[in-house]
Order: sequence, then structure tokens, then C-alpha cells
Amino acid sequence: MNHRASVTAPSRRTRRIVLLVPAILCVAAVAFVVRRPLFMAAPRCMARRWHGCYDTENGVLLMMLVGLPLAAVVVWALASIRRAAGVTSAWRMSLAEVGMVYGTVPLLWLTMMPGPGAGIVPGRVSLVPLRDVVTMGPIGIGGNLLIFAALGFFAPIRFTALASLPRILALGAACSILAETAQYVFRLDRVSSVDDVLVNAAGAVLAGLASRHWWRRPAGLPPDQTRPPLAPVT
Repeated sequence: MNHRASVTAPSRRTRRIVLLVPAILCVAAVAFVVRRPLFMAAPRCMARRWHGCYDTENGVLLMMLVGLPLAAVVVWALASIRRAAGVTSAWRMSLAEVGMVYGTVPLLWLTMMPGPGAGIVPGRVSLVPLRDVVTMGPIGIGGNLLIFAALGFFAPIRFTALASLPRILALGAACSILAETAQYVFRLDRVSSVDDVLVNAAGAVLAGLASRHWWRRPAGLPPDQTRPPLAPVT
């Protein structure tokens, strides 16, 4: 009997529970803090009205929270298909894929919302580093840190080619540059700022550091094993 294998399964379940409980509590705490502005958008969102829901920050965040159960179902479905096909780390891969998409697209949508002068005022660019950070405020800085945080957290778990801090930094910066360029090209009445790129990339790196325990380990290995076992010498 392989005692190591019998101990590994319960330990994996325990770790999943330990990680899941804080995640649920964190989502619940955020929902409690922002409950009032979110509930203001609830009537229009429940009525499936575009104006007042999907074109407002409150509405997008509300629908993001409401859609969490659907995202969980998608993770379960992908993992079940992969497990049936004999794919190793099916849950890990599925969670990473859904997490980086679901946690990034709605927040990226917020950055692409047009201002009141969209299509009228010309694009504006701010290329002086750290000049705009002081005007962002805590909410602005926190929001910019979160835009590509899910991408920085899950992408190196899913793709081993991204499992290094410089590559996560490059990924976050590249995605942010694309978003800022789109704001300028489509004249969305937003300022395309180099500080947004810096803070977005920093958020991706910080999130990557938070998931480093998982993406440093090759896929399919037990949690307490960091490299494949050596072949016995014959």
C-alpha cells in the first residue's frame, strides 16, 4: 500500500477547503461593503436594460457577482470533461482558465466605458510617470491594481511559459498598453496614461506572487513535491 498516496488525497481536499473558505468570505465582504451602490443598479440589471446597468460601474460589478455561480458551473463542466478524458490537473486547469477570463473581462470592460465626450473630444495622453498616481486616490489605485490581477494570478498556473515574474510583468504591461491604446484610438474621452500601465502591471505581478506556490510546481505533481522523482539507479 502506498501510504504517501493515501495521505495526499485528504491533504489536497483540506487545502482546497482552506483556500475556498477565505475566497468566499472575501467575496462576501466586498459585496457587503459595496451593497448600496450595487443595489442601486439592481432594478435595471434585473430588467435587462442596457442603460443604467451594463454602461455603469455598479451594474457591471453587480452582474459580475451574480454570475459567480455560473462561472463555478463552467469550471465544474470543464473539469469533468477533462477528467473523463484522463487529463491530469483537470480542476487546476479549468479553474485557471475560467478565473483569468471571468476575473479580467468585466474589469477591462469598465476601463473601456466611454465618457460624456466620447467621439467628440480628441484622445489625451499622459506620458509623465507617476504624475497621475497622486490624483487617482485609493479607490483609483485599487481599481487599477485589480484590472489584470486575475490574469496575473491564473495565467502562470495555466501556462507554464508564463511562470516567472518578468513574464507576468510583461503580460500585464502589454495588456494594459493595448487597453490604453484602444481608449485613445476610439476616442472614449479617457486619458491614456503611462501610470495606468504601471499600476495595472504591478497588480498583475502582485497577484502572480500570491499564486506562486501553485505555478512554481509542475502540473500533476503532489502539493508537497516540487520536482519529478529521480529514476532509480540500476
